[in-house]
Amino acid sequence: MAGLIPQHFIDDLLDRTDIVEVIDGRVALRKSGQNYSGLCPFHNEKSPSFTVSQSKQFYHCFGCGAHGNAIGFLMEFDRMEFPQAVEHLARQAGVEVPVERSANPEKKKKQDSLYDQLQKAQDFFSQQLRQHPSKERAINYLKGRQLTGETAKAFAIGYAPPGWENLRETLSKSEKDEQQLIEAGLLIKREDRDGCYDRFRDRIIFPIRDNRGRTIAFGGRVLGDDKPKYLNSPESPVFHKGNELYGLYEARQASNRLSRFLIVEGYMDVVALAQHGIHYTVATLGTSASEAHLNKLFRMVSEVIFCFDGDDAGRKAAARALDTALPILEDGRQVRFLFLPEGEDPDSLVHQEGKDAFEQRLNQAMTLPDYLFAAVSDGLNLDNLDDKARMSKLALEKMQPMPRGMLYELMIQQLAQMTGLSADNLKETAANITPKKTATNPSPAYGSNELAQGNATPSATDGYEDMPDFHADYNGDFEASYSTPHASQTSAPPRPRSRVTEPAEKAAALLLHHPELANTVSDIEALRHIDSPGMEQLIEILELLKSQPQLNTADILAHWMGAHGMEAAETLKSLAEREQLVTPDNIENYFQSSLLLLQKHHVEQQRDQLYAQAAHTPLTSDEMQQLKALTEAARKLPK
Repeated sequence: MAGLIPQHFIDDLLDRTDIVEVIDGRVALRKSGQNYSGLCPFHNEKSPSFTVSQSKQFYHCFGCGAHGNAIGFLMEFDRMEFPQAVEHLARQAGVEVPVERSANPEKKKKQDSLYDQLQKAQDFFSQQLRQHPSKERAINYLKGRQLTGETAKAFAIGYAPPGWENLRETLSKSEKDEQQLIEAGLLIKREDRDGCYDRFRDRIIFPIRDNRGRTIAFGGRVLGDDKPKYLNSPESPVFHKGNELYGLYEARQASNRLSRFLIVEGYMDVVALAQHGIHYTVATLGTSASEAHLNKLFRMVSEVIFCFDGDDAGRKAAARALDTALPILEDGRQVRFLFLPEGEDPDSLVHQEGKDAFEQRLNQAMTLPDYLFAAVSDGLNLDNLDDKARMSKLALEKMQPMPRGMLYELMIQQLAQMTGLSADNLKETAANITPKKTATNPSPAYGSNELAQGNATPSATDGYEDMPDFHADYNGDFEASYSTPHASQTSAPPRPRSRVTEPAEKAAALLLHHPELANTVSDIEALRHIDSPGMEQLIEILELLKSQPQLNTADILAHWMGAHGMEAAETLKSLAEREQLVTPDNIENYFQSSLLLLQKHHVEQQRDQLYAQAAHTPLTSDEMQQLKALTEAARKLPK
């Protein structure tokens, strides 16, 4: 479906839809007072905690926090994308989905053509694995890695045969085709003469798919002696490696009950673990895990585990992962670190010891606080006062980027116990630490003894940049199982909800559950000049509720999907799921306190800017008056 679905149609469609009918066809519901209840389809439970409100057209699980409207349920349960969920409900309602013209039709047309060429390439590589004269070489490699045909089919693994122009001769029928294949990263222009040649040659091919299952790029593992051993598609209009994770689409298809993700280093790690029933594994694409990657995963689960080799390169990669995770470690989010025995990797280890033993390792992985304190104390003698002081300084510097929440407080308390210093003293010291950029202040590699000397430095090719080599033996029928459907699923316990830390996000989260709070805001315009994380989102929700006060939580989320797309809606849904520690009789006060805190931050920011200016140049009389007014305003606002 091309174009955008008008918001008024989505609103009207939800009015026509009975969410009880939608859900009851998939989950057994029974009447319970004014609502309906049943066993939650999104986590394992024995007593019903899943409630569907016919009056509010909304579902909510009190066990795992899952909630939403009819569109959201289809997206979660049937794993539909937003447009497909809307089309499904429209067919049931007997109406046709209108579309608004895309804001940039040429760009969309170009992207669609690239998706088409990439899908044709995937089909070509899959066909070569089945039919090419040299297919046995590729199949024997996969058998040697103990990969079954069923798993190969689930991940659409293919084969790029030897030769310079196999793909080009098959897919390039015109100059336009050739240009699209170059732009998609499948062909490379020759430098010495006219023409192009295939980027992937004599390699096992791993298609990289986006969250809608569209092929957007490829990774290739060489079969011969060519370099590099692993080769990824270059970035393109449809592929941005800093935002994508290999195996994420397959993980979401395998289970709608994900509670955690495991980040590993290579394609074969993901594939091998999935074959053993560990369907929550992803890998970055030649880069270290970024904040964007982690935020993407945390929108779906509450726990992320990094898996590293036990060698020096693995420890350095873990140190970089620590630096990446700290700034986004809100309460309710958990990051852990698993170090494998030296010389082992997830692929080899899961084949040796099986799913249960490997998952036992995951369950015993180091928590981020434990890893951080172990890293900063490595090489130090905590019976020595000098080393205790050094550890406390290093730990506080590492913790500086963390959001100030309950986890930060608990880590301060733990650091106080380890060093003998008071928590208040540590907080006072932390307040005086000058923030350092991660790139110039990398975490030390735990176990490297570099921290005590203060000279830990990352290598440009450590960790995720280097794809590992693997060794395994075949113990399955590859060709017989290649046609077997992939249908395995995994269940997981309910995920805990994270807490909100930014004042604007606190206010927005309260509005999502208590839309009537918008009536207590008399002047939205006064909020527009405040520069704080989440302000644009908060103002838009307020404006929406001011114009349509009858909207409930489900309506707001549906509006967000229609206006901003699925990823933005997932972010808002994640915000709604976060825990608010506030009693029902104190909700309005808590909401107003969040707004006052935003105002206080804004006033202090303006005041501090004038103070900084005055340190270099004299203030004008108007600026002096403004500074006086701001100082007085800051004094009157709540502490």
